[in-house]
Amino acid sequence: MTSAGATSAGAEPPLRRLTARGALTRDRIVRAAADLMHANGVAGTTMDQVVEASGTSKSQLYHYFDDKDALVTAVIKMQTARVMQVQEPHLEQLSSLQGLRRWRDAIVRFVDERHGANGCAIGSLATELSDRSEPARILINAAFQSWESYLTAGISRMQERGEIDRTADPATLATGILAAYQGGYLLSQARRSAQPMALALDLAIRNVEALALEQKPASGAVS
Repeated sequence: MTSAGATSAGAEPPLRRLTARGALTRDRIVRAAADLMHANGVAGTTMDQVVEASGTSKSQLYHYFDDKDALVTAVIKMQTARVMQVQEPHLEQLSSLQGLRRWRDAIVRFVDERHGANGCAIGSLATELSDRSEPARILINAAFQSWESYLTAGISRMQERGEIDRTADPATLATGILAAYQGGYLLSQARRSAQPMALALDLAIRNVEALALEQKPASGAVS
């Protein structure tokens, strides 16, 4: 990666107007690069490997991407989209502690099925690139902030429903939960076990549950 501060470092040129076939070719290149970089790291992935894995030519690769930095930018965007595709169904309508627990259970199942292998697609990129490329760091931070915004909105809805204390800061709680997710995934990756993820999320969610308000029985309910 080029050094931080270079004006073109990691910058992806404006997308050319692509034909349907061209868009498919570009997408195939980015998907192949994303899979390779997730498995082998950015530094461990060469452009030649991307050419081979995508079934394209070097001239096609450089038609769509001026250099590796531009390809990495596209990979960050694709990995963000992939992660959010998994997250959004659970977080878009999040409005209760029970829903937060369901999200936790889905995450633990996901990690358990993979025995923690390869870690979080965004977190892995953050670990490798955040101190090496400022443009990459900015993109990755934006991805995390978007992810946190779903949790923040969900916790805010819990407050609106009167389920948890309104004096709590939803954004702070969301950051804590996402930090637990990332730390839990790192340990799960090293241990090849979902247990660290389960423990980390349980502890983070307990901080939210500690803010739960006593629910009044519905009007007319028999005590």
